[in-house]
Amino acid sequence: MSLRTRDGGGGGQQYGDADALSDAFYPLYRRLFDEDSDFVAGMETKLAEARMPATVEIYLSRALAIGAIAGVALWLAGTAAGWLVVELFIRDAPLLLGLPLPDSLIPIVNALKLPAFIVVTGLVFGSIGFGLGFGSMASVPYFRSDARKREINVLLSDSVSFMYALSVGGLNQLEILQAMAKADDTYGEVAQEFQSIVLETDYFDTDYRTAIRNQALQTPSDELSQFLTDMLSIVNSGGDMEQFLEDQKEKHMRTSKQEQEMVLETLELFGEMFMTLSLFPLLLIIILVIMSMLGEAQTILLYGTVYGLIPLIGAGFLVLVSTVVQDEVGDGYLQADDEEVGTSTGKMFDLGLVEGYEGRWGVFDRIKSREGTHETKELLKQPHLFFRDHPLTILAVTLPATAVLLGFFAAAGVGPTSIEGMKSQPIRGTFVWMYLPLYLNGIPLTVFYEWNVRSRTGITKSLSDNLRKLSSANDTGMTLLESIKVVSDTSSGKLADEFDEMHAKVNYGTGLKAALIEFNNKYHIPRLARTVKLISKAQEASSEITQVLSTAAQASENQDDIERDRKSRTRMQVVIIIMTYLTLLGVMAILKLKFLDVMAGLAQQASGGGGGASAGGFAGGVDTDLLTMLFFHAVTLQAIISGFIAGYIRDVSILAGMKFAVVLPTFALLVFLFI
Repeated sequence: MSLRTRDGGGGGQQYGDADALSDAFYPLYRRLFDEDSDFVAGMETKLAEARMPATVEIYLSRALAIGAIAGVALWLAGTAAGWLVVELFIRDAPLLLGLPLPDSLIPIVNALKLPAFIVVTGLVFGSIGFGLGFGSMASVPYFRSDARKREINVLLSDSVSFMYALSVGGLNQLEILQAMAKADDTYGEVAQEFQSIVLETDYFDTDYRTAIRNQALQTPSDELSQFLTDMLSIVNSGGDMEQFLEDQKEKHMRTSKQEQEMVLETLELFGEMFMTLSLFPLLLIIILVIMSMLGEAQTILLYGTVYGLIPLIGAGFLVLVSTVVQDEVGDGYLQADDEEVGTSTGKMFDLGLVEGYEGRWGVFDRIKSREGTHETKELLKQPHLFFRDHPLTILAVTLPATAVLLGFFAAAGVGPTSIEGMKSQPIRGTFVWMYLPLYLNGIPLTVFYEWNVRSRTGITKSLSDNLRKLSSANDTGMTLLESIKVVSDTSSGKLADEFDEMHAKVNYGTGLKAALIEFNNKYHIPRLARTVKLISKAQEASSEITQVLSTAAQASENQDDIERDRKSRTRMQVVIIIMTYLTLLGVMAILKLKFLDVMAGLAQQASGGGGGASAGGFAGGVDTDLLTMLFFHAVTLQAIISGFIAGYIRDVSILAGMKFAVVLPTFALLVFLFI
């Protein structure tokens, strides 16, 4: 279905009616852009790949409107800035190129220089504003398309395994497509691609072969496009779909490992880059200190290096790493079907079964109220369990407590409240205003986050082995529920306990699928969610799902191999980051001990007698108190930033770096306390 129509249908018409700016700038779009141009065609493709409900005409018209508004705003700002510069700083017409001109033209040119400067400044600022406004809007579909492509590629291997399991369970081609389309809570953007296929067949009277072909051309992922093309050839030729999906499953598992290898090689390169970049501020500080000794004070540049350049390099490197490292896709929660209304989602403040019956009868509303009271009492009895399950909520306690404590310290004069006070007492001031908040908030958050991670990874640690056991038990003729009971009796660990609890729930009337969903939502691990989704969907068709369980075990083992390799390879990157920081800390400590203290001694000698006048004059330009403060702040900021980067590289999580961000600055504090 073409998007290049004025009405556009559906979302395009909605945007056309609601957006007056798009309508107002549509004639300008028609004048500036050729509908057959590569730019318009590329934008149309990206809008479709990004699943943005707007036609290319309406979207580019809106982009022109935003660009024009931004351009006019910056044109006014630029004109005003040019006028202020002329009024405040320029008295006479400046000499520009020095070209020879007739005497009669010189007064005219001089009279036009300053107005021309104001006009040109406004035009330059306006052009920049229009470029930023239009360019940012035009780039949004490209960014969204790339984000969808990345998520599709990450989930494709597990999605193919899911389809293979459904095929093994006896579902035909159409049922597989429909089941895949409904699995958006687990397979995200891949499921949305299949939703487009199903919706096109249901509402546009298109046969599913044509719908598959259209989606293969429209998807942003080349890998999914190739998969759909190959699937279409199997459908058209009447080939064995189950064998095809099995082959594709093996292929994409290998592809996942190859992509992980490429990511790890890139991270090794980034580790070397960070080692060089993190030492650059140190070299710059040394150069600026030497310039200060020579009588050319560079205080502003020192402040900019410590408080600007170091955080900027860290933030830029973190963004760079995030573009390469593959995040875990999804939140790990599974949605219950209509027949499982009231199944617990496991999310914060979820009240469980009664949520699905609220509003039907007054008694259910009263039950919900009582359930809320009960949950509150349980939270107050065991708050540590709540903070374990929701680590970030601990900040609701620690942040106000930290603010109150800092306010008390400021009122009592414990911590300096001025730059001069910080310079005279850099250790105490930095501890009060930087280290104390870091410890009060970082340590509890680290404890509960690590507890949360370990309680959840205790499930995945033995997942592959238990899936193999389930498959073997099911192969003997046992039902899935009986297999779960056997595995729980013959295994140990947290997963075995959960299997035992699941078996008890089913015996007391809970459906097996609902019990599986509740188990998954309790831990909400994306990897576990995909496994549970696969098993729960397959067991609906048959209780003999040995091949499905084997597929789930194989996918889990593949994920274990990838995770194990990533942990092993990123360990070296973390060591490089930590050793680089410790090197920087050592150099800063030596500079403080062997340089600043010596300079301070020379300055004291020079002030006490004439013999050291020359040495005192050489050292007189060095503010040792200021440099001590800046050195200490530099290593502290570098420690915090290095900690977050190390955690993100290792576990693909900012919170995982909190433990490093708490420990590494402690080394800086101890070193500067004793030197």
